[in-house]
This record gives sequence, structure tokens and C-alpha cells, in this order.
Amino acid sequence: MATITIRNLPDQIKESLRVQAAKSGVSLEAYARHVLQSVTLSERFIQPSILELAGQYFGTKHGVDLVLPERSSGRFSVDFEQ
Repeated sequence: MATITIRNLPDQIKESLRVQAAKSGVSLEAYARHVLQSVTLSERFIQPSILELAGQYFGTKHGVDLVLPERSSGRFSVDFEQ
């Protein structure tokens, strides 16, 4: 089994974990282990794609409607048959 140390954990978070552990009748360490296992194994912890993130914050649903210009390389085509 591995061991981790969590530095700079806000006191409020530690106290909340301690209270939840006491309500559950387990130690703080056991409760923290349970929380970490639950989050790690859940589907909701999957990293969203950039398109999903953009959809959450931008788009017509959020009052942003962008008209994008046609893309081009800015280069002229060369005709080698002349």
C-alpha cells in the first residue's frame, strides 16, 4: 500500500472531513481514503475535452455568437504549367 502526504490543506477542509468521518463512525484517515477511492473510481472525474469546456462557457446559449471569417493560408496558388 502507498502513503501520501497532503500539504497546504485548508483547515476548513480538514475540519469538514473530520466531522463527516465522525458522523460516519470511522477515523479521519479511513474517511479520507473512502473519499479518494470514490472520486477516483467515479465516471465524473474524467477530464473533459476542450470542446465540452468551450460549450459550457461560450456559445449562443450564453449570449456569445461569434461569426468566424473564412480561413485561408493567405498564399497565392502557383501555376507551374505556364
